[in-house]
Amino acid sequence: MIAYFLGLPVMVQAVAKGLAVIVVLFPIAAACSMAERKVCAWIQCRPGPNRALPPLFGWIPGIGILQRLGVFHLMADGGKFLFKEEPLPDHVHKFYYVLAPVVAMVPAFTTVTVVPFGAFIGPAGEPVPLMLANVDVGILAVFAVASLGIYSLILAGWASNSKYPFLGGIRASAQLISYELSMTLSVLPVFLWVNAPGTAGTLSLARAVEYQGGAWFVFTMPVSALIFAIALFAETNRQPFDMPESEADLVGGFHTEYGAFKWSLFFVAEYANMIVGSAVFALLFLGGWNLLPWLPLADLLERLHHATGSALWLHPLVAGLVSVAIFAGKIFLTIFVFMWVRWTVPRFRYDQVMKLGWQKLLPLSIANLIAYTVGIYFLQQ
Repeated sequence: MIAYFLGLPVMVQAVAKGLAVIVVLFPIAAACSMAERKVCAWIQCRPGPNRALPPLFGWIPGIGILQRLGVFHLMADGGKFLFKEEPLPDHVHKFYYVLAPVVAMVPAFTTVTVVPFGAFIGPAGEPVPLMLANVDVGILAVFAVASLGIYSLILAGWASNSKYPFLGGIRASAQLISYELSMTLSVLPVFLWVNAPGTAGTLSLARAVEYQGGAWFVFTMPVSALIFAIALFAETNRQPFDMPESEADLVGGFHTEYGAFKWSLFFVAEYANMIVGSAVFALLFLGGWNLLPWLPLADLLERLHHATGSALWLHPLVAGLVSVAIFAGKIFLTIFVFMWVRWTVPRFRYDQVMKLGWQKLLPLSIANLIAYTVGIYFLQQ
């Protein structure tokens, strides 16, 4: 089947991969909005969304479970955003106003192509990563493309031709510059360790997972993991770093003038960025598709093979599904932490966000890089 797909024309492969990204990521990003409300409700000791039920569905046995989980609220939200009247204020710069939500979606969905989401065991016993574009500069591609998403917020703030959205766009650009430096410096120790002398240099995320067959980097590089996690909150504009849309002082920030479907695209892009960011964090620091520290995927499948006496565990399809399930579990756990923090930690002031980025996080990331550079040098001697 894989050979047949690779034999198709390049344009057909590209369209198929693009549709796969949309079909998978768009529903997950939309479902995160429903999960956010349920997590918020559980933290605040209330039931959350549990009332919506289509009139003709009530007779189906067991449908009440889906109703109490709030699944039908997600369907109601999707229909509402699609069919509500699209506001287009007279005072906005109309072309750029409409373009901004589209620009938000493109980087969010493009970065998925270079992020491995699982692996299977090759003929020689080596893990073969599952990814849409197996490039050797994976983390560099993620940083390069993801940083383009900020242009959508700047464009939305400027095109709205209003003071509060404009201030939100300015805050977004300042926050990106402040925290992207620390985020980049935090991952350099990981790739200094991965690219040992005498080996082929790489920035592949799959290679980082291979090196975590023993201890995960979250244990050997906890400061790097902490800096990356904090910067990730800021890069995805998640509370307590949601300065570009702070309703306490900017009404709604960059999206104040937006509504209906265009408004929803901004938040689908935000959740998509959060999913990709969680995936990158899991790949770099949580062992990727390795279930436990010192238990790589190949060893896990071999143990399952001996325990059950079935060679099915070593089949590429089964191995791939197991690795995807492990990796997805880590992503969902990280997303839960995102939501947990949002409904637990109060929002920072703008000056506190800037002070944390420049006076605390950046010096710490530089010191962390120097310490690991010296340490790795002596260890590799």
